[in-house]
Amino acid sequence: MAVTLGGRPVVDLWGGWADTGRRRPWTEDTLVDIFSVGKALVALVVLILVEEGRIDLGDPLSRHWPEFGAAGKEGITLRQLLSHQAGLPGVRRDLPPGALYDWGAMTSALAAEAPWWEPGSAHGYHVNTLGFLAGELVRRVTGQTFGAAFADRVARPLGVDLHFGTGPGDDDRTADFLFPPDHGIRLRPVYGNPPGISGLGTVNSRAWRAAQHPSTNGHGNARGLARVFGALATGGTLGPLRLLGADTLAGATTEVVSGPDLVLGRPSRFGIGFQLSQPERPLGPNPGAFGHFGAGGSLGFADPEAGIGFGYTMNRYGHLWQDPRNRALIDALYASL
Repeated sequence: MAVTLGGRPVVDLWGGWADTGRRRPWTEDTLVDIFSVGKALVALVVLILVEEGRIDLGDPLSRHWPEFGAAGKEGITLRQLLSHQAGLPGVRRDLPPGALYDWGAMTSALAAEAPWWEPGSAHGYHVNTLGFLAGELVRRVTGQTFGAAFADRVARPLGVDLHFGTGPGDDDRTADFLFPPDHGIRLRPVYGNPPGISGLGTVNSRAWRAAQHPSTNGHGNARGLARVFGALATGGTLGPLRLLGADTLAGATTEVVSGPDLVLGRPSRFGIGFQLSQPERPLGPNPGAFGHFGAGGSLGFADPEAGIGFGYTMNRYGHLWQDPRNRALIDALYASL
């Protein structure tokens, strides 16, 4: 767990075990999969590209990715994608094992897919597809993989240990992720097509760590998340570094959709790529907080009212929806202010 207050680090704690056999202690520089917390980092890169003038949130994706306009998708906008309204939470036809490591195969399958609902008429969590879709847009407009674009625009300027795609040299400091043997995640096309796309049976492999699945397989630590969200909590700047403009950030963290989620089967609430605080799963007591949860309990969020940047990473899978560990840490944090 790590916390910044007004951009200044005030909490930096770590402990536990990095492997299933409990032989590798969790250390200061241990990395772990942050799962869907990475979706907020995807949104951040896209918003930076908006400020660079490369793209606009109102752009149809097909303007930059012509093949995407197939099967009635020519009008889907970037704003609809990042608010989970695009109607592309999965691929209907079965994809072969290993397709999750083939960027071209995944993006081509999504470009050919017809929307599951009328885009813009409802929202449903694009659990694994948002990263491929937004990542391909990033590639089309910058010529870079998502991991390289993130490193250039966020990780290196902020000096944070956050990565999309890690090399063999990082394996010794990367924690094994422990899914429970009886994990009951719904293996429908959203979560299990192609096999392993949600991390089940793949998360601790070299292939998974090397790949770039921006929705699902970012690797990092709580310190890095707290620094990124700490910059967002202070209006998009950290000291002399400007990460994102305050107006862009305010627009991205204003509610776009809320209510019943067609994929999750429960309420969800989103701005532009960011999860927003909601009564069922609050990001602290202040209503303007925003960030993203990750599978099993990881979390990064910003609270502009309190000036807080928060990061929590773990490798033992907890609750899919409401994890008592991150809730207890949030409560302890605000009780200590």
